[in-house]
Amino acid sequence: MTAQRVLVTTAWLSPGDEVHQMLLEAGFEVVHSSFKTRGTSVEALKEVVAGFDGIVAGTDAFTPEVIAAADKLKVFGRTGVGYDNIDVPAATAHGVAVCPTPGINRQSVAEHTVALLLNVARLIPQNIQSIRTGGWDQTSGRELGGNTLGIVGLGAIGKDVARIARVIGMDVVAYDPYFDEAFAAEHNIRRVELDELLAVSDFVSLHLFLSEETHHLINAAAIAKMKPGAYLVNAARGGVIDEEALADAIESGHLAGAALDTVEVEPLPANSRLRSLDNVLVTAHIGAATIESRRRSGTMAAQSVIDVLQGQPLPAQTVNKEIAAVPAA
Repeated sequence: MTAQRVLVTTAWLSPGDEVHQMLLEAGFEVVHSSFKTRGTSVEALKEVVAGFDGIVAGTDAFTPEVIAAADKLKVFGRTGVGYDNIDVPAATAHGVAVCPTPGINRQSVAEHTVALLLNVARLIPQNIQSIRTGGWDQTSGRELGGNTLGIVGLGAIGKDVARIARVIGMDVVAYDPYFDEAFAAEHNIRRVELDELLAVSDFVSLHLFLSEETHHLINAAAIAKMKPGAYLVNAARGGVIDEEALADAIESGHLAGAALDTVEVEPLPANSRLRSLDNVLVTAHIGAATIESRRRSGTMAAQSVIDVLQGQPLPAQTVNKEIAAVPAA
């Protein structure tokens, strides 16, 4: 009997690593192909997906066309919390399970968010650069303690950021349609609507999924409602911010600064206005890029692939469990 085949597209996974060994020990043939070697185009991805039963997926765009080309595919094990790069309706129509790895990066992203808050408030990267070029600037920054942090999206990561912020001494307000009242009461977090959050917060931190409803949620109108001199931090998805509106607000002085770990187009285009603004910090989507988080994500995604291909019940984190009712092709 021919072994089932698994394609690994996550760029930080490699032949011989723990994920590779897990898949081999489960009896699968394993092939690695990341955008680093084949490029980022949809056409390049379409050429490699045929004949694979499972995919351990990174950030590649799995469009309806790519999914249609994956003629034997049964499961995506997505090495990440977000799965907006996978067309879930198309996957569902083809009977393909989409299994992300929720919860694995909450500590890493929360820590990185606080690092971004500290760096943008205290102008740390700018000061380091000044020293490297012979300067000795002692520019005054802002303290976090005593200021108000507004958290948009009080999910797992937002909660961890809130805990750390409270320890630092920040007042915390939060907006979330599915607000956890018990958690908020325990940690003295005030529930507010989005407009009020924008108006009262000295720092706004975004922790929400990208969807049709949240795309450009932070647009020119929303930014205009923010407190003058406030800071915006995003370690969620780049598409939730209108980057042109953000650049306008930074250039006008309405916002004091911004720190982004995600941008709408990655890598950040060379001509992006955000690259030229001194008080905008951009990191290369490294919030979850820790040894610990990646190990958890890789093994969880691989286990999802193993379970589905071996006929086990769909993993609990499957986002389209309705595929159980889709007839086999």
